[in-house]
Amino acid sequence: MMRWFRAFLPKEERFFDLFDRHAQTVIQGSIALQGMLNGGEETPVYCQRVNQFENDADNITREVLTAVRRTFITPFDRGDIKNLITSMDDAIDQMQQTAKAVMLFEVRSFEPPMREIGALLIECANLVGRALPLMQSIGPNVAMLTAITEELGKLEGRVDDLHDIGLKELFLKHRDGNAMDFVVGAEIYDHLEKVADRFDDVANEINSIVIEQV
Repeated sequence: MMRWFRAFLPKEERFFDLFDRHAQTVIQGSIALQGMLNGGEETPVYCQRVNQFENDADNITREVLTAVRRTFITPFDRGDIKNLITSMDDAIDQMQQTAKAVMLFEVRSFEPPMREIGALLIECANLVGRALPLMQSIGPNVAMLTAITEELGKLEGRVDDLHDIGLKELFLKHRDGNAMDFVVGAEIYDHLEKVADRFDDVANEINSIVIEQV
């Protein structure tokens, strides 16, 4: 009954503007992360960019949570809005954690699988950016939203594979050398894998909302 009642009331559409702003920030954060993974003397510059985009995303997340409290009619369930924006924010938070590790250990060169993961994370961010506008009218866009979330799941699986391949290569490279280099590299791989996991969480939140709305 409540769903039927809500369908006839005017909805606050600014949430979609905020979602889009956040998604664009996550995309820019993933591009900065990839720039960082290219290595070289510009690495700290890209780390700082990741940090700045993460701060921007936090500000937008706070706007969304404030709007949820103050808005009478929301596009979908308040808990779903909170979970969606939080999962998106978790993705860029994890990018920042990666950048922090790079700065802490003064890393300036990165393994090829790390750079491959970086490229896949940009794909993940772009997919989220494509999905969010479609949620303004979920019914006609169910098939496309489902396809996007399935692709996000596949990308997360490819990142898992690259994580395992990279760790193995890292072990073989450093098993007779500096153990600290292996530890640092393994930590970076761990952070990158977690970014992909957070994007998979976003896909799960989108799927949950789609199921409730159709």
